[in-house]
Amino acid sequence: MDNPTSDTSQQAASYEAPAQTRIGHVHLQVTDLEKSLAFYCGVLGFKLMQRFGNQAAFISAGGYHHHIGLNTWNSLGGPPARKHGAGLYHTAILYPTRVDLAQAIRQLVAANYPITGSADHGVSEAIYLDDPDGNGVELYWDRPPAQWPTAPDGSVQMYTRALDMAGLLAGC
Repeated sequence: MDNPTSDTSQQAASYEAPAQTRIGHVHLQVTDLEKSLAFYCGVLGFKLMQRFGNQAAFISAGGYHHHIGLNTWNSLGGPPARKHGAGLYHTAILYPTRVDLAQAIRQLVAANYPITGSADHGVSEAIYLDDPDGNGVELYWDRPPAQWPTAPDGSVQMYTRALDMAGLLAGC
């Protein structure tokens, strides 16, 4: 008798998601909706699209229905996000240009919001921080694919190096 698990594994291994596939939105459980809205809207500049009392809110950039959902359904008044164990490592917010990323960094500095890290990954430049619930947030921009570091066989070779923050801010 054939092994159905083996057949499924072979089918899964041959499937490739279409190139136009994107992550549509992230939905976060938060402990305090007001604090989260103050961060995501007040500091990062997202716009509130819809709100359901003190239980949920949907926010976006550019008028999209929502890029980020925030809810307190199972987390109101609870502990912050775990740093160890399975779960979401961070939400990555892609800015369209290097100038836009620099402006976001300036906004964080003006708000005296702590930045926990930064990196040049070759394909992108990024900064890292935590939202009010301890959820990791990456703010980044992608370099054009023609500038991505590659190996002799043409494969992308990402790395993690120190970000030239002064150069990023001065060049924009």
